[in-house]
Amino acid sequence: MSVGPAGPVDRASATAPEDPYALVRTRGYLRLLWVAALIGFPVCAVAFGFLALVHELEPLIYQDLPRALGFAGTPVWWPVPLLVVAGLLVGLTVRYLPGHGGHEPADGLALSGAPPLSALPGIALAALASLSFGAVLGPEAPLIALGGGLAAGAVRLLGRGMTSQAVAVVGAAGSFAAVSALLGSPLLGAFLLMEVSGLGGPMLGMMLVPGLLASGIGALVFTGLGDWTGLGTYSLALHGIPKAAEPTVAEFGWALVIGLAAAFLGAGVRWLSRLLKGHVVRHRVPATMVMGLVVGALAVAFAAATGKPATEMLYSGQSALGSLFRDSAGYSVAALLLLILCKGLAYCASLSAFRGGPIFPALFLGAAGGVVLSHLPGLSLTPAFAMGVGAMCVAMLRLPMISVLLATLLLGRSGLTVMPLVIVAVVVAYVVALRLTPATAPEAHPAAAPQAA
Repeated sequence: MSVGPAGPVDRASATAPEDPYALVRTRGYLRLLWVAALIGFPVCAVAFGFLALVHELEPLIYQDLPRALGFAGTPVWWPVPLLVVAGLLVGLTVRYLPGHGGHEPADGLALSGAPPLSALPGIALAALASLSFGAVLGPEAPLIALGGGLAAGAVRLLGRGMTSQAVAVVGAAGSFAAVSALLGSPLLGAFLLMEVSGLGGPMLGMMLVPGLLASGIGALVFTGLGDWTGLGTYSLALHGIPKAAEPTVAEFGWALVIGLAAAFLGAGVRWLSRLLKGHVVRHRVPATMVMGLVVGALAVAFAAATGKPATEMLYSGQSALGSLFRDSAGYSVAALLLLILCKGLAYCASLSAFRGGPIFPALFLGAAGGVVLSHLPGLSLTPAFAMGVGAMCVAMLRLPMISVLLATLLLGRSGLTVMPLVIVAVVVAYVVALRLTPATAPEAHPAAAPQAA
């Protein structure tokens, strides 16, 4: 409680509650909105360039490079040396460059403030080496760090009279803008950062409005650059989803099963990745190379056993979600189970040592599990896919609202139809996952403690 000026204080004014929205009515807040709007353009241009570079490097490394070296095609063993090299690059970056390559993905998706400008080259290099060489991680965590670091750094360098709190808000807006277009909607970015940061109460709107503004402008930047360059927008979206039927009683029963299964699978992934991380941090460079070798070997094993390209098991799975849904008939149940096993283990190894985000591999694993279960009686493909995505997302991230929204908005109108099923699966997975976590285990994104009045 603030102390008033010296002198007598009127009883009514002493007991009157403070206006929680007073900040919005100040000129400083309007200035903050202008800064957030201006930040949205360059931050999203950088985010677009980062995603475009990762997207262009993937075929260059796995298709063009082997042909340039004289191979008729991509050898089945090709991922092994590449991921060992990626491990070397990431290990050296984490070990020697400022910022340690960004946050540890095995700890979940965390917001610990915008990184300094000096840390951004290391974060970008570690993420590029991880994502473009095939580590089973997504781009969302590096984008959050790069967007927040660039926005906060620009304000510190150019701003005059900006408080540390204002710099933090602009940094959050930069993160917001960078990741929202990737998720396909500014609203998804809003819920993601709201749940990760633990915002609540009247401060929620005041903190999110600058981010919504920056991300809305950023979405225009992504769309404009995507059309201008012909590279697309790299947003998470599925097309051609058939209309889903209304949920049935049997499917509500399957929602309980999927929620339980995802909770146990997510707990296993988190346990193994943190176990491996404990060994990696003690021997950073060689251990990261070993984890790269593991991911590459799993990709080779999957390709040799199924006859499918190793790249279907590598990477985050973001771009493969659509093909998994449309071409699910092209996978046998055995191939899908092997894909889940190999990608799940590669996910654990990648979380423990490489740099990237945990969201998209979790979505893919949940989707693949849903496709497998859709072969059983009483469960059709679309609700199984959506429930798997939502349940596995919440099992890994512990963010129930964003998990429901990701699973349903991903499927368009059909997502709205199956939303009740997704909610049940997500709630079950969330509660069971929390009960499987020891009370003394630290969480990567604890909710912020409520502020005293």
